[in-house]
Amino acid sequence: MIERIRPAALKPGDTVAVVAPAAAIDRDHLERGVNALAGCGYRVKVSGRALDRSGILAGSDRERASEMQQYFDDPDVKAIFAARGGYGCGRLLPLLDFDRIARKPKIFLGFSDATFLLNALVRLSRMVCFHGPMVAMDFARGLSQRSLDHLRRLLSGESGPFELEARESLHPGVAEGELIGGCLSVLVAMIGTPYAPDFEDKVLFLEDTGEKAYRIDRMLVHLKQAGALERVAGVAFGGMRSFDGSEQERRMMREFMIEQTVGFGCPVIAGIEAGHGTENLTIPLGARVRLDAESRRLAFLDSVVS
Repeated sequence: MIERIRPAALKPGDTVAVVAPAAAIDRDHLERGVNALAGCGYRVKVSGRALDRSGILAGSDRERASEMQQYFDDPDVKAIFAARGGYGCGRLLPLLDFDRIARKPKIFLGFSDATFLLNALVRLSRMVCFHGPMVAMDFARGLSQRSLDHLRRLLSGESGPFELEARESLHPGVAEGELIGGCLSVLVAMIGTPYAPDFEDKVLFLEDTGEKAYRIDRMLVHLKQAGALERVAGVAFGGMRSFDGSEQERRMMREFMIEQTVGFGCPVIAGIEAGHGTENLTIPLGARVRLDAESRRLAFLDSVVS
């Protein structure tokens, strides 16, 4: 098993850099999110290019990658939070020096399109990374107190081992392994690239939003036919918000999730409060977990910061 690099814990007064690795950002949303983040007791350093625009993106690929690399190099920056997702993170992967990042590890937080970055950092920089709320989105809208408290305790190292509860068990069993995954549509887009996660004996976390049920099925079929689902130790579904919120779509989505994960002998749970359409509780990718389908628990077994 690869020995994961745990980034240094984040304390009050530490500097958090806010980067824009993906889609262009609304100024008002960014300001509200930055104010909320500062209210947590952190110093906030906002990317000088955060409001740049290049088509639908927050600046050119090279500019966005260069600034992210710069903040990993900056000794004054203790954590890097993504401002938003949308689209664009995958374009940065060939432009980042993952070995260099591994020599200067720090907390990286984001989700949705940032699934590209999270899984590449876990695999190529061997770091624990954090799937969780983004500044110009979740922070700007307002996090629940539980989500905010969980985030602060997790990143500060105060929480230690912890558990998240799922709403239901889809297939029985118990499994242990490192957690990988994130947004399903992004994860599928990584298959066949040098940045795709290693699925072998991992616990796979999946979430998504705004998709029709048949598209969720198509993506799960892709994971199955690519050999990913037969290699994982277990599967944990987070938020799976349908495009219209209808009961029919939700029911079909659940049926597809059961159908495409049956027959592998691995436990599967669903309804963890992480990802789109949930409280978006922060979860550390690259961390060792225990999935118990009977108790519907996903337990994080080790400290994730140093």
